[in-house]
Amino acid sequence: MSLNHPITDWKGRTVWVLGASTGIGAALGRALDEKGAHLIASGRHLNTLESAFPNPRVKKVVLDITDPQGVARALDGLTRDGCLPDCVIWVAGDYSPQPITAPRGFDPVRARQVLETNLVCIYDGLAAILSHWLPLSPRAPAAPPFHICLFSSVAGYRGLPKALAYSASKAGLNALAETAHVELKPLGVDVSIVCPGFVKTRLTDGNDFEMPALITAEQAARFTFKGLARGEFEVHYPKRFSLFMKLLGLLPAAIYLRLIAKVRA
Repeated sequence: MSLNHPITDWKGRTVWVLGASTGIGAALGRALDEKGAHLIASGRHLNTLESAFPNPRVKKVVLDITDPQGVARALDGLTRDGCLPDCVIWVAGDYSPQPITAPRGFDPVRARQVLETNLVCIYDGLAAILSHWLPLSPRAPAAPPFHICLFSSVAGYRGLPKALAYSASKAGLNALAETAHVELKPLGVDVSIVCPGFVKTRLTDGNDFEMPALITAEQAARFTFKGLARGEFEVHYPKRFSLFMKLLGLLPAAIYLRLIAKVRA
């Protein structure tokens, strides 16, 4: 059952991808450009954006999402330029393996950085986006509804070893998306959450363990578009891994914790 309006045609839509410089964001951006969307690509460095998107018609907006006013300033500028996005895909995030039993203990400063990037700063961004969208919603019947697509992870389904802050940040993001969907759907704004498994990027290259069902960023982009075309609220992939992780999420805590302890050992 579709919880969102299916997005099957991107031609003519104005789509803002945050975290577009590398990885999944870059793969999504390139595909959107090919599909005829008016693409706005954001990242922290202009040179990496220009390298990822040499096409001059792609609008590049340098942005640090952890700046509390960064998204608001960027949206004000886009509105002045007449290119307010009707779809925002928030891919930007942070990750590094972080066991709680590191040789000298875990680094709480690094944990706060992950939580800030993956969860806390999204509240500032969401407030800025809605301040522009809600006065214009609901849109004309012929226009597609506004859409916010947030990138989470299957790591948010249960607490995982070596993901002390990452799992917590993604679990919080999943809950945020559910709440936002319930409250924004009646106001003409669709919300979706994307939960990939292991995707080969510069961030996952730092893992020192085998990553099952590893896929490329381009594969992740294709899976994402398929889910959005079906109007799914939660897009998760690859199914051979994400369904297993969802099954773990259904286990009672006593069973799950014993099982994951054996796997870790």
